Amino acid sequence: MAVNWLRENKVAAVILTVLRLYLGYSWITAGFHKLTGGFDASGYLKGAIANPVKGPDGSLVYGWYVSFLKHFALPNVDIFNTIVPLGEFLVGLGLILGCLTTAAMFFGLVMNFAFFLAGTVSHIPTDLFIGAIILFAGYNAGHFGLDRWVIPFIRRTAIKRNNTIKQNA
Repeated sequence: MAVNWLRENKVAAVILTVLRLYLGYSWITAGFHKLTGGFDASGYLKGAIANPVKGPDGSLVYGWYVSFLKHFALPNVDIFNTIVPLGEFLVGLGLILGCLTTAAMFFGLVMNFAFFLAGTVSHIPTDLFIGAIILFAGYNAGHFGLDRWVIPFIRRTAIKRNNTIKQNA
């Protein structure tokens, strides 16, 4: 019932718009500052590797993630120096404009989980909670945004293409 309300109700669409704008502003400003401020993830990655998340018994909780950071992310830090700021900026832009909202929120949640697994907490639990609500709401989260026009266009185009493929088969 709550999911239906989130996905179909106009009051929910207004609330979702406020949440979307709040998160969008947070993402776009973080990305913008990294894009314009000479972002370098190597210090963050080295810190996450040196101080991994540990359980009460002192053992690594996400050893597989520390291994990923150490053996893939750090040696390829130049890639991460590009995709992190650009990804943050694009997630924020998508949320603010309400354009491909669920895709933007999905990738925002992926980045939030990546930061969380590395041991960063700050406002991430709140962002994950709000992001999950936006993701569950689907199309209604972008109802008061560009999704109102973009999603129907994509659906029409996909249906046309599908029908063309069937006719040619």
